[in-house]
Amino acid sequence: MGARESGRQVNGEFAVVIRGGRVVDPAQGIDAPRDVAIEDGVVAAVGTNLRGRAVLSAEGCVVAPGFIDLHSHAQSVGGHRLQAFDGVTTTLELEAGAIPVAEAYARAAAEGRPLNFGYSASWAAARIQVLAGHRADGRATTMLSHFANPAWQREATAAEEDRIVGLLETELAGGGLGIGVLVGYAPGTSPAEYLRVARLAASSRVPTFTHVRDLVAFAPTTRMDGAEELVRAAAETGAHMHYCHVNSTSLRHVDRVLGLVDRVRREGATVTTEAYPYGAGSTAIGAAFLSPERLPERGLRPTDLVYVPTNERVRDAEHLVRLRADDPGGLCIVHFLDETNAADAAVMRAALTHADTMVASDAMPLTWLGAPADETWPLPPSALTHPRTAGTFARSFRRLVGDGALSVAEFVRRASVLPAEVLEAASGGAARKGTLAVGAGADVVVFAPDTFRDQATYEASTRPSAGVRHLLVGGAPVIRDGALLLDARPGRPARKA
Repeated sequence: MGARESGRQVNGEFAVVIRGGRVVDPAQGIDAPRDVAIEDGVVAAVGTNLRGRAVLSAEGCVVAPGFIDLHSHAQSVGGHRLQAFDGVTTTLELEAGAIPVAEAYARAAAEGRPLNFGYSASWAAARIQVLAGHRADGRATTMLSHFANPAWQREATAAEEDRIVGLLETELAGGGLGIGVLVGYAPGTSPAEYLRVARLAASSRVPTFTHVRDLVAFAPTTRMDGAEELVRAAAETGAHMHYCHVNSTSLRHVDRVLGLVDRVRREGATVTTEAYPYGAGSTAIGAAFLSPERLPERGLRPTDLVYVPTNERVRDAEHLVRLRADDPGGLCIVHFLDETNAADAAVMRAALTHADTMVASDAMPLTWLGAPADETWPLPPSALTHPRTAGTFARSFRRLVGDGALSVAEFVRRASVLPAEVLEAASGGAARKGTLAVGAGADVVVFAPDTFRDQATYEASTRPSAGVRHLLVGGAPVIRDGALLLDARPGRPARKA
């Protein structure tokens, strides 16, 4: 067959043709040898024997719609480059979000980004501004620096709640992709406020992206079980509730949590889930749930934490108290599951393989030992992060496809198609991604399935993944023949229409 397979007769040459690969596009039900043609930044044809003025070889490779990361705090040039080698073409800050979103979008556009980017309206930043008096500036690091401040973690008065919701309404009107709700970091928040935020999302027809509050199994005195709170909000308000990193907030209780999700889905509620394939998380060391007296709730000890800026294990409770006081926004690694333990590995697998669970990285901002060198490539040893920033998608592919848990097509569905559906809901239909259909944005990853694997470790956290041969964003190469194009900045904003 020729180019008619795309539904369009093509004459002449296209700007770019990706030739000879296995095209895997679950949105169209395609899993077969095909060429992909690109013109003016969009997919122009999918067929055979297509001719292009530039030809990229995909022999032995999978050609798929670029992966979409709904949960990435690595919103810098260096962070984007790491994610590009992980197959990501669109990376979004939706769990924490930003306020003002206009400042976050403007900063990213002015600096230029290799990948597409976007932000939700940040409930946490709104709360910090209203309750603690610190004006938000659209930067994740600024928000992190205030996480340990108890002023924003308390219950809001009715008047304060009105101001928080009013800020969120303004940010949604300014293009925010839904509402990011870090309720797990503000344990004093009333369940009524959470429901009110969900109602705002429902009336605005956007999702919420929630880091849930503690499960009752962790903290019996919590105001409401975090999983129950999220599914109740979905059922009562009709809002699309996205459950962020269900793996790290559920731990060994993941079966119960996913059972709740399944129940409300059967009843008609919209709840989506995501997970990442690591036994350690990362957050600000000043987070409320990392205080020494609360670590035992999760079966943790101070020595299970690594302080990223110095790459050292926390020695004891006294050391932890000092670090939390000196640098409350400093990143830490939290080792909560033992990946070498069969039972813990089964917990991770359950989260990743549950029906329709998406791959999402929770990629962390780069921490620098000394002066930042974000434009340097390869990133120097002075750049530190969690290995999930560089390796989530490749590691998920290696573990899930490599051992037969998922097919290649099912992996692409979870890494691209399903996140695209969430992005479409968040943007009001403004984004056409997650497919190689004619007319879709030409965000494409070409990777060798036998060599697509993560290389980042906790000791070498910025080592890029291997196996991506080409990566195109809006039809422009960011990676070509396995090499990063240093000047590539084709990323465009994804925002609410």
